[in-house]
Amino acid sequence: MTTATYDVPRYAPPVAEKAEKVRLGGMALSNGVLVHGPTSWACAIRTADGELKVVAERKRLLGSNVKNPLLRGPARIAESFAFLPRLKRVLPEARLPFERPRVLASMLASMVVVQGVRRSRLGDAAKELVGGLLSAAPALLALRGDDALAAYHGAEHIAIGTYEHGEPRAKEHERCGSHLLGPLLATNAAGNVLAARAPERLRGVARAAAAVGSLAASTEIFGWMQRNPGHPLAHALAKPGHELQHRLATAEPTPDQLEVAEAALRACLELES
Repeated sequence: MTTATYDVPRYAPPVAEKAEKVRLGGMALSNGVLVHGPTSWACAIRTADGELKVVAERKRLLGSNVKNPLLRGPARIAESFAFLPRLKRVLPEARLPFERPRVLASMLASMVVVQGVRRSRLGDAAKELVGGLLSAAPALLALRGDDALAAYHGAEHIAIGTYEHGEPRAKEHERCGSHLLGPLLATNAAGNVLAARAPERLRGVARAAAAVGSLAASTEIFGWMQRNPGHPLAHALAKPGHELQHRLATAEPTPDQLEVAEAALRACLELES
């Protein structure tokens, strides 16, 4: 696979295009921004000495090829993470959000505490809701303990949102993964409550099936929210994610951080076109 490397000029806002806009996703890094489209991904980072580095490649795994409603959501999630090992090989300076020792330790601690909660005397629904909230703790720690990550998250949203809407946008984005939090907690809790009632010898399989079903249901709900933004229920489901973005998960980026996000955006669009 060929890796494209770019010499990127100083920051300039994207030029609005008349062609149909490409559907984009993204991820903030501690020192840059990753942008991915239907068939390609691009990552731009700012190195410790201030150099701007950009790489872009075609995707090897395409979740859009999966049409089964039960599998297409998990397949698209898998697509968003499948190229991260490749990214680390071609751009080893990239610092992914969960690479820090504190966050890794938090993930392990969260797993232990969740198991303790599940063995407690709480009701089944309460156990699963508390467990779901605890499972989100590492992601919140990653954002709260890294000001640059939150700022790059804001830069990612501004760059992608401005491209999609053809006008300057804020640091919150309507398609951020934070909007999955509410549906995911609810469906995961419901699925695990049902799994807990399965015979003990089948409980592990039931929990695995509940996890897949929860992810599938959540992504379908998320898709419905995007197609019906004016619906009161869609607005209510999106509210927690928007507040999470506004108050914790994003920060206003600097011009240099916006330059990095725009570089990743341009490199991805170049391959997509």
